[in-house]
Amino acid sequence: MQAREANFDGLVGPTHNYAGLSFGNVASQTNEKSVANPLAAAKQGLRKMKRLADLGFLQGVLPPQERPSLRLLRELGFSGSDTAVIERAAKDAPELLAAASSASAMWTANAATVSPSADTRDGRVHFTPANLTSKLHRAIEHEATRRTLQAIFADPAHFTVHEALPGTPALGDEGAANHTRFCSQYGERGVEFFVYGRSEYRRGPEPVRYPARQTFEASRAVAQRHGLSEDGTVYAQQSPEVIDAGVFHNDVIAVGNRQTLFCHQRAFVDQSAVYDQLGAQLSKAGAQLNVIEVPDARVSVADAVTSYLFNSQLLTRPDGRDVLVVPQECRENPRVAAYLDDLVVNAGPIDEVLVFELRESMKNGGGPACLRLRVVLNEAERQAVAPGVWIDDALFGRLDAWIGKHYRDRLAPSDLADPKLLDESRTALDELTQILGLGSLYDFQR
Repeated sequence: MQAREANFDGLVGPTHNYAGLSFGNVASQTNEKSVANPLAAAKQGLRKMKRLADLGFLQGVLPPQERPSLRLLRELGFSGSDTAVIERAAKDAPELLAAASSASAMWTANAATVSPSADTRDGRVHFTPANLTSKLHRAIEHEATRRTLQAIFADPAHFTVHEALPGTPALGDEGAANHTRFCSQYGERGVEFFVYGRSEYRRGPEPVRYPARQTFEASRAVAQRHGLSEDGTVYAQQSPEVIDAGVFHNDVIAVGNRQTLFCHQRAFVDQSAVYDQLGAQLSKAGAQLNVIEVPDARVSVADAVTSYLFNSQLLTRPDGRDVLVVPQECRENPRVAAYLDDLVVNAGPIDEVLVFELRESMKNGGGPACLRLRVVLNEAERQAVAPGVWIDDALFGRLDAWIGKHYRDRLAPSDLADPKLLDESRTALDELTQILGLGSLYDFQR
């Protein structure tokens, strides 16, 4: 059966704000305490989904998680009514209220690692939710992520949704932001590429300024539980120097699709050996690796971090043309803009560059690639997905109206202390589960 790649984007939640919670993420720290616009953020993301769906791509949507997380605040010792919990946390520990209120689940590249059925031993699509242990505001996501994935990919004949890995630093797992799959055709056996920042037991080089979030041990464990073959799996270490420059995930310095790897010259430790290993394994799968390496002299690591050139989506259209989806910031950086112009003119494997306005997400350190989770599906698997999550004209219209009805157009960190925000969010999410047909996803619905 013919397989296609679907992208499931995270819908930005009603509590989207700039609390500066992500140490190592330059944009997040730079914009700390500024005023966010949740309504604009959600509509920017939704419009990206709609445009890609209009171009013929399979486009799904993942709902936001409930925020603020009263479960987290109660686990941390705050008690009383919901209003009392929020008011006490705002007074005594505003940093914990900010963590409990983060809308970071919108970046679904960190939701899970996904292996398609063509690669797995049992012929099912496997999902492992990321434990995201490096950040408190993200470590609280994986249980709700698993619940959402189980609701959307519910058929056990086609899908296996695992628990997250144990939440220990040795198994720090950041999901698909550090995972890429290469293949000849989506439905054929491929090579899964896992990139890690450090190893707990193998030691080796590590960054010194910012933490390495993904471990080798976590990547290997995901590959093992998904039933991947040794000759279909490649591991590479991210350059510690680029992590220290603000490249907190591999998808900030590299992106791949089918036979193409688009990356910076300084992306990996022992980069030529990484190319050799990928090429050798991909040739066994009947494909030839094509590397587009961006020279540091053309685009510096700093340029890559500020523009998010590599936090792009590299997609193959139904007509076979390859498209690079980039944020508007790439056009605002003259060196990156010039490189992209040359990339298309030189008639390489990338045929077209599409530019999107995603400024609200970008200010928190999330570009096009951060917002999507890639899932390769054959026709039977696609039919088994919950039908209400696919973006089309009707769903776009309903979601656009839903955002306009429920979202604020201004949210400062101090507004997180407003108990009304919890009621607004719950009202919105309750209606959303009905729109998407996903049943009772949230704690407050149970």
